[in-house]
Amino acid sequence: MVMKTLWMALALLPLTAGFAHAEGKSEAEAMAAQHQHDAPKPTEAATTPPAQAVTGEDVVYAEVGGQPVHGYLARPKSAKGPLPGLIVIHEWWGLNDNIRQMTKRLAGEGYTALAVDLYGGQTADKPEAAQQLMQKVLADLGPGEQNVRAAYQYLETKQKAPKIGVIGWCFGGGWSLQTALLLPDKIDATVIYYGHLETDKEKLRPLQMPVIGFFGGKDTSIPVESIRAFESALKSLGKSVEIHIYDDANHAFANASGGNYNPAAAKDAWGRTTAFLAKHLK
Repeated sequence: MVMKTLWMALALLPLTAGFAHAEGKSEAEAMAAQHQHDAPKPTEAATTPPAQAVTGEDVVYAEVGGQPVHGYLARPKSAKGPLPGLIVIHEWWGLNDNIRQMTKRLAGEGYTALAVDLYGGQTADKPEAAQQLMQKVLADLGPGEQNVRAAYQYLETKQKAPKIGVIGWCFGGGWSLQTALLLPDKIDATVIYYGHLETDKEKLRPLQMPVIGFFGGKDTSIPVESIRAFESALKSLGKSVEIHIYDDANHAFANASGGNYNPAAAKDAWGRTTAFLAKHLK
């Protein structure tokens, strides 16, 4: 119990450590530079229909700061019993309709998928607004950490998910790793799409699940050197990690919202994501 408590304490540190970049920019500033001319329009990731018919509904899955937290839950229509669960973490635009559609698409692969909301019901349609929402979350990590813990508990207790994975893009990619670090012996699979990373071995040591990550070679907000350092640190610890860098892709190349969508890279990453999740959650 003492060891578990120590590991959980270590796990609380990495996200803040990863927000400062070599060039002196905060994560929010670095991401804003990537999205400065962007808008949350739907991409092919959000408009591709699920592989099977699914149902979706708004649910209350947590209470943070005395306030109910609403999310979006999707699962196959044909499901008769509990399914593996997925915590789905939105991009920096927030839990918008495009993320809801992406959650349905993930559910169509045979999961109970819960899209969480780290922005308290707010979404952004301009980069400046998205940056402000993101900075608010990063200024006080406690509510976000309570939020993703509650999402795990909801899938485990209310949905009876036998295994639970986490996936996120952009801002949500960083929180996907943070969720894994908060719940290092509970999360069964972690998927990171161009989220900011931790390279300190001691902070990564508690992780017990396989990790897969997808990054754009042209993404200046997440240097390739930091990606390789993350990969190297995990491998040196004997962890299961799989990293894919698409040389011609930029930040947000597979987002459900935005203008940087790269069809070839996104298609390849989706195929690898679904195979990874099926291997480790089913």
